[in-house]
Amino acid sequence: MMRVLIIDDDPEICLFFETIFEKTGCETVTAKRINEAKKLSTSSNYDIVLLDLELPDGNGLDIMPDLVNLPSSPEIIIITGTGDARGAEIAFKNGAWDFVQKPFCYDDVYLPIQRALHYRKEKIASQQFISLKRAKIIGESPVLRQCLDEVGKAASTDAGVLITGETGTGKELFARAVHENSKRADRPFVAVDCGALTESLIESTLFGHEKGAFTGAASKQTGLILEADGGTLMLDEIGDMPLSVQKKLLRTLQEKTVRSVGGNKEIHVDIRLISATNLDLEKMVKNNQFREDLFYRIHAMRINLPPLRERGTDIDDIIIKKIHELSVHYNVRAKGISNEFFETLRQNPWPGNVRQLINVLEYALASAGSDPTLVPKHLPPEYRLVGIDFDMPEENDTTQMIDDVLNVNGDFPRLNVFRQTLEKKYLEKLLEKADGNRKTASSLSGISQSRLYTLLGKYNLPGFGSQ
Repeated sequence: MMRVLIIDDDPEICLFFETIFEKTGCETVTAKRINEAKKLSTSSNYDIVLLDLELPDGNGLDIMPDLVNLPSSPEIIIITGTGDARGAEIAFKNGAWDFVQKPFCYDDVYLPIQRALHYRKEKIASQQFISLKRAKIIGESPVLRQCLDEVGKAASTDAGVLITGETGTGKELFARAVHENSKRADRPFVAVDCGALTESLIESTLFGHEKGAFTGAASKQTGLILEADGGTLMLDEIGDMPLSVQKKLLRTLQEKTVRSVGGNKEIHVDIRLISATNLDLEKMVKNNQFREDLFYRIHAMRINLPPLRERGTDIDDIIIKKIHELSVHYNVRAKGISNEFFETLRQNPWPGNVRQLINVLEYALASAGSDPTLVPKHLPPEYRLVGIDFDMPEENDTTQMIDDVLNVNGDFPRLNVFRQTLEKKYLEKLLEKADGNRKTASSLSGISQSRLYTLLGKYNLPGFGSQ
């Protein structure tokens, strides 16, 4: 059972949150003051803490360091007053998970709480990975945990690792995670993008060159292989490496020596190689585009990264953490994130994966300006419509609907009957399109939520869900 500590001096707010958490099977404890909260937090473990910033004996931010450093590392949700975005921003910088802003209703807090509970459950289920240095890898989905398991295995050996996956899935982050959890962690980590270098440039970049080795070689240069000596060399997009350079790399791996371009001396080198690609190297080997002997040399172990669209709720975690990081980076006030914003981004296929998502979040943050909450309108236009069904009745469908109403029982209806029948059909169609989501229905129809409730009651139609 999850345990929740609610720190707020308002009895009604405490009862409000107690009711929500107890419905989800959580045990709740309340504290009205900072001193009381300190005693409770150190006497028992908590999974989630709700912290009001305005308390009788001080600012809730004063207790943040104590809460963050608790052995149970609880997820902290901040309760702020209207317009107190500055307090939330400071809280985020100090480790808060999310924030809710007064005055709030059930819908405003339910989703942040559900996300925190889900994240906490996944976190507990993956305790075996807590000691693993993640190198900024975000998420707790089963497919990601499987990849982290492979990272742990790879870190315990010195074997070559091949990381595969679509563009933007975070191959360099996983390579860093392998390095940072290995015995070479205190030695250099050197990453090279093979796809960004020409054949002549990649050879001199990796192996170095002597002065005068080629036109423009005005001085001697040490190669990146030697710079990675004792540590880890990551070759990103290794599938783009020319065959001639592949041959020279294979010799270096076999002999553990490196010779610079234009040089005649072999220098001993000790590196751990991690390679990455979004290409099908097996197919390239069959087509003689990649050396078979090098292929077997570089992938003693393999980590295949899933695309973002297969990582489930990881996208929510990434959105939350990256929005907070970007807010701090660009020195803008912390912003809330609407459910519609999450849902719109979930619907996108993300061919560019996490990298593409981060670029879109940067755009949204800039587009939002001083708006306190991120909503779909802050996204680039092409991202607002993907996956969303807007097929409201076309003109011929609407005409047919009107004809059906006019021909009810074969009698021509009176105007007020016609208007009411058509209005009811419209509301039924609206409920279907909005899937019970009151905000979506309000947006599609242009009718206020209170007016919608009145109309639903008028025609004895079912109300909205808890969205």
